Amino acid sequence: MATSSPVPKVRDLPVPAGFDMRDHVSGIGAHLAGPANVIMQLSWPGVGYGVMNSRVHDGAATKRPFKRGRTTFTYLAVALLGTDEDRAAFRKEVNRQHAQVVSRPGEKVQYRAMDPRLQTWVAACLYHGTVDMIEKMHGPLPDAEADALYAHCARFGTTLQMPADAWPPDRAAFRRYWQEAEAEVAIDPAVASYLLSLTRLQNFPPPLRLLAPFVLFVTTGFLPPLFRDAMGLPWTARQQRRFDRLLRTLGAVERRLPRVLRSFPFNLWLADMRLRRRFRRPLV
Repeated sequence: MATSSPVPKVRDLPVPAGFDMRDHVSGIGAHLAGPANVIMQLSWPGVGYGVMNSRVHDGAATKRPFKRGRTTFTYLAVALLGTDEDRAAFRKEVNRQHAQVVSRPGEKVQYRAMDPRLQTWVAACLYHGTVDMIEKMHGPLPDAEADALYAHCARFGTTLQMPADAWPPDRAAFRRYWQEAEAEVAIDPAVASYLLSLTRLQNFPPPLRLLAPFVLFVTTGFLPPLFRDAMGLPWTARQQRRFDRLLRTLGAVERRLPRVLRSFPFNLWLADMRLRRRFRRPLV
């Protein structure tokens, strides 16, 4: 009797034909919304303590912020715009780093960077932030486009260890997942202090710290109220109006840019990763 060959495991969710992620990648938006998304991701204690206490110092945001920025943007570029081959190569390199991020016995919070459940939360934050940024800058997407974007953004997690079936099957299911996941948001004083130091650019050279008030303002604006309150960040109606005007103005500017500029620096970091692969240089 012939034996059937094993069915290959599905890595990604199907995305409707004709959908082009390049139409939705925003370098301006990513730079503005990125710090808030980091806070959201680290609001789960397993992620927060895993990042804060990581023993992989050569890529730590507090010690090497420019390298951390490069690897983060490269990961996002590979996840959203890369080929299957790109993502497999980058996954291998990130796994090597993540394998070292494991809590020690007796630590306050237990964590493991390779945990698919934590990675699903991180992917959910990245998707939530992507949609939020698009809507604040350009308005809501049509339903068909929003559904395609949702399916594509599963790659935020499947590029690492998150199985495809861990991603909620549609946007309605995602909203239910998000509501349940918010119950696990808990930012203690140690993690809040760590996150505020990053938001205030204390890990960067002094000249760049002049931008800290603007970064704190934009970061607070992008944070949903639950996360803003967990961080103890005040926010007024006047600040909300200023924030809304800023995002609408930047959105209007971005819509007039050619796609190659709208996609910068994601296109740059994807090209850089491919050159690093070609010349056998470290990817992370």
